[in-house]
This record gives sequence, structure tokens and C-alpha cells, in this order.
Amino acid sequence: MLESVIPWLLAGFIAVLLAGMVRRAQLWRAGQAEAVDWVAGLKAMPGRYLVDLHHVVDRDKVMSNTHVATAGGFVASMLLILLVHGFGFDTAWLAWPLLLTTSVMFVGALFVLRRRLNPPSRLSKGPWMRLPKSLLSFAVTFFVVTLPAAGILPDGFGSGVLAFLLLAGIVAGLGEMLLGMGWAGPMKHAFAGALHLAFHRRPERFGGTHDKGASTGLKLLDLDTFDNNTSDSKASGSKILGVAKPSDFIWNQLLGFDACVQCGRCEAMCPAFAAGQPLNPKKLIQDMVVGLAGGTDANYAGSPYPGKPVGEAKGSPLEVITEGLVSQETLWSCTTCRACVEECPMMIEHVDAIVDMRRFLTLEQGATPGKGAETLQNLIATDNPSGNNPASRSWWAADQNLRLMSEVKEAEVLFWVSDGAFDMRSQRILKAFVKILKAANVDFAILGDEERDSGDVARRLGDDATFQSLAKRNIATLSQYRFKRIVTTDPHAFHCLKNEYPAVYQKEYGDEAGSEGLGYEVLHHTRFINELVSAGKIQLETLATSGTVTYHDPCYLGRYNNEYDAPREVLNAMGIELAEMERSGFRSRCCGGGGGAPITDIPGERRIADMRMDDIRAVGATSSSDLVAVGCQQCTAMLEGVVEPRPEVQDIAEIVAAQLVEKAAAPLVEKVASKQEVA
Repeated sequence: MLESVIPWLLAGFIAVLLAGMVRRAQLWRAGQAEAVDWVAGLKAMPGRYLVDLHHVVDRDKVMSNTHVATAGGFVASMLLILLVHGFGFDTAWLAWPLLLTTSVMFVGALFVLRRRLNPPSRLSKGPWMRLPKSLLSFAVTFFVVTLPAAGILPDGFGSGVLAFLLLAGIVAGLGEMLLGMGWAGPMKHAFAGALHLAFHRRPERFGGTHDKGASTGLKLLDLDTFDNNTSDSKASGSKILGVAKPSDFIWNQLLGFDACVQCGRCEAMCPAFAAGQPLNPKKLIQDMVVGLAGGTDANYAGSPYPGKPVGEAKGSPLEVITEGLVSQETLWSCTTCRACVEECPMMIEHVDAIVDMRRFLTLEQGATPGKGAETLQNLIATDNPSGNNPASRSWWAADQNLRLMSEVKEAEVLFWVSDGAFDMRSQRILKAFVKILKAANVDFAILGDEERDSGDVARRLGDDATFQSLAKRNIATLSQYRFKRIVTTDPHAFHCLKNEYPAVYQKEYGDEAGSEGLGYEVLHHTRFINELVSAGKIQLETLATSGTVTYHDPCYLGRYNNEYDAPREVLNAMGIELAEMERSGFRSRCCGGGGGAPITDIPGERRIADMRMDDIRAVGATSSSDLVAVGCQQCTAMLEGVVEPRPEVQDIAEIVAAQLVEKAAAPLVEKVASKQEVA
């Protein structure tokens, strides 16, 4: 009896699955159009799944093996089930492999069950709690009904109560696996996730061939032609800058939201969530799913936004997101540190979505909180966020005898000073780096008062118009001079110049993107110092200290630009043995200074900088005799803002400058003169 019913069950469930898939696809198509290479994406999808996705999943070895057994076992079993029980190819050659794959799936499901017996707080509950039982039901029942085809049990096995139980198990297993895959059950992530990997908005993230940092720059907002293509905007002919409604997202962004597996890795890494601010990246993505499908968050079974109950959010594809689905405070709590993106096994781009929604709030509604509006106005009026006199940008260097590009026209290195020029604490870092450059006899110059803010703060606050204006003017200034490299002590400016200016340049001049296409290389000062040390251009004394030394990885240097080694190599060159924090490298905790967070100043239960200092103290760096090395002016300011007792905070440039071995060297002016004589 079972063998006659199973093919019809398979056909029925597959038909419903296909109908659900079509429905999900229609929901994604409500988003804005963006061209993708369909064939190339589908061809690349298996590799992206097996290599790139599992590179992230494999950070938890147990769950990685569990996922391989469960997901791999299901896919292989489903294909064999269609052949053996669907099309009737019940030969032992197919039945025995099916017994093997269902056994593998069963073992994986047992580990899923064990995990769900006492799940971590970051895991969503609700429907996800029944998933292990459904996996076990699928594996066990299809194992049993395949035994006759393998010749282990006689044909016609299974009748009466046993047949009913097996049939119920098959229905339960197929219902969860196939209906859930197409109709918003826990397995929805399998269907949406596969397509998300194929048609990801950042294909350069995959394959391990992309340039460091090339996949982290924000997408350029087209200020001229960006249009909301929903029916109501078409009728009015109005333009929407940023994302106001779920349907304003690009279609493959909506697809990415649907791929969320609710594992909560993003939640566990988010500094704002840990600080008690009203942001949970997982909840945010699930709210976007509510928005694209329409409804409420009443069925959400994960951690809420701190201080905000579940069940009050509601939305639809054509409703403004911040008018019922997500609060503005949630969007402004993000530090844009990309810890969520780095941890997401489905490679969802949380930060892109948040900044897209901020663009609407800032450019369309003027709703930038805290000192945001004042900061943006300062950038427009004075080219710096603090409103300082632009003519005072080079005052810090009055006693440094530095050359200006406007005078020399050409240099090997352009030192991009950034807005640290206006801050007394940051000026110490700048002067330390100048000392290093002079000690190495580097041919360098600065822009002086010609330099403007890089536009980083404006862009993270959603004001892409001001960012693009600053970028265009800086690019025009840079194009007047000849140099091979830009070096900066500011990771935020480093990121903008390296990863975000090329798109502005391409739009303005139509040339190929890439900082190399602009005619120069952009480096962070820790990388440049490491090159000087490696080349023997500077010698360093051993740092004599009895205290603990640790290193804090800045978000915009590490996660945004994959630079982890150079700072550590420089510190090692001074004989420093680092006490690494648990949250270091790609899992470094944000200092709380990025994304305009100190400007918008959304309250929470704790300061993020205080939590980072707790991480530092946990490795034994507790007093002023200990040292925290950093590579970012903003990180320095945030960590030094923590109440004492705490360790001393120094930029790597300051540490290196203090350990330089003094040597006689020809003055730079003589070096330049000798070059001119040779010429």
C-alpha cells in the first residue's frame, strides 16, 4: 500500500513546493530591478556554498559537521527518493545508497536535536524547535520504507498500524522539508539561501580572489536617476533617495533577507545589542522579511531589540519601514562595524540595508538624531565635521617643516592627514608618524588646507550627497599632483579612499574602478611602517616593559580591509609579546566610534567602549603600566574616554616613534636636491 501512495505524496508535495517557490519569487520581485548574470550565478552557487559559506560555518566544527551530515544527507536522500520511490527504480543499486544517505542524515539530526535540547540564547525557538523531530521523521521513515527495495525486508512489508505510522512520518517529514522550504517554514532558508548565494549583490565576496576590502565599500547612490519604481511613486513621478519601504530595496537584497537561518551569530557579535541599545541584527533582518511578505512580528521567537517587546512591529512592501516596522533608534544604533556581516553564514549584508534606510531618513526626512544634523551642516559649510576653520587644517604642523603638494607638485608619498588635524590628541599621532617618515627619509608631502574630510561620517549617516561632493572635490585635488601612494593614520579615510572613491571616480570620469585606476595605491600607516621596518629603513629598539601589552583591531582596518598582520608584525619587531584578547582579529569588538554612533548617541545600558575595555582588562592589562596598542585615531579617543584605572592607550605610530634608533641621515632637502641634479 505504501509504495502506491508514496509517489502521489511526492508529486503533491513537490507541486505545493513549486507553488511556494513561485510565491516567494514574486515577493522578491517587488524590489527594485538590478541586472545579474543568471547563468554565471547558478554555475558559481555550488562552489560558493561548499567553500565560502562553509568557511564561515566551519568556525564551529561541531555544527559544521552537523550541517554537512544533515543538509548533505537530505539533498542526496531526496534525489534518491525521487528515483526509488517516485519513479519506481527500486533496484538495490539505488536502495543501498539511499539507506546510507538517510542514515547520515539521521546522525546529523541527532546532533541538531541535542543542540535544541539546551539551545544558546542567540538561537530562535518557536518552529525551529520542531525541526530536529521533522528531520528524524524524514530520515527514519524513508530508511524503513526503503528496506524492501534493498532486499532486507520482503515486498509488501508494512500494513495496518505500521503503515499508518510510516505514512504519518513521511507526511510530517515531507511537509517540513518541502512545504517549509517554499512556504516560510524553518527550511525556507535552504531555497532562498541557495539563490542568494547565486545572485548575491556582492559577488566579489566569493571565491577568495577579490582584493582586500573590495567587497566592503557601500554602493554608490545614484543621485540623478535613483527612482522608486513602486506603482504609487510612478504615478506621482517622485524620487526617493534611500530606502523608505521594503519594496525600495534591490530585489536580491530582499532575497538575502529571506535567506536568514536565525542562528543568531550576528546577535552574539553585535556591540550595540550587547550594550543594550535597541538593535538586534537578527531581529532587524526578520523584520525585513515581515515587511516584504506583509504582517506582524508576532511569530518571531528570538531575542527582541533590547527594551522593545516583540509583537508590536507590522509592515508591508509598500509601507514606510520606520512607521511601524522598525524604529529609527534601531537604525541609528548601528556602529557599521560589520561584525554581523563577518559572522553571518548566509553572507547577508546587514550594514548595507541599515545605511540604505538611513539615507532615506537623512536625505528625505532630515531625521538625523543627536548632533547629526549639525555635523552634516559643518561638513557642507567647512569640509570637516567639527566646523573648524578650513584654513586651520595644517596648523598642527606649524613646527614640523612639512612640504605641501601645492609647492612641490610631486612626491613618492602623499600623507593624508584626515580630520585628526583638528584634534589635539590625534595631532600627537600625526607628529609621531611624521617623525617616522623623516627617520626613514621618505619623500612625502601633505595637501595642507587643500585636504577635505574624506566623507566617511557623512556616508555612514546616510548623507551620500555630501559624501559624493567631498569625494569629487578631493579627487579633483589629488588629480593635480603626482604621487605613487597615499598613506593615512585614519582607517576610516583609508577605507573611503581605497574602496569607495573608485566608484565616484568611475561615475565622474568613466574610467575603470579601482584605486590603481586612479593612479595611486592607498595604505594604512601600520602597513607602511611594517614595510619600512622590513626594508631596514628604520631600526627599532626593544620596548622595555614589565606590563601587559595587547592590540585592539579597528573595525575599518580589520573587517573592512582584512589588515590584521601588519600591526602585529610591527609590534613584534619591538620585541612585544602580545596578550591577545578573546575578541580579536576578525572577531574584534568595536570601540563604539564608527558609523557616526558618537554623534547620534543612542542610549543603552552600557557604553560599548567600556565593554571593550573589559575585554582588555580580561587579558591582564588593567593599570597605567600596561598598554593597549591601536591603529585608529577614533579608537584611541573612545578607549581613552573610559574611566580610569585603565591601561595606557597609544597608537602604533606613537610606540614606534618612541623606539626609533636614531641614525645620521641626509636631510630630505639634500636628497631632493641630489635627485634634481641627477635629472
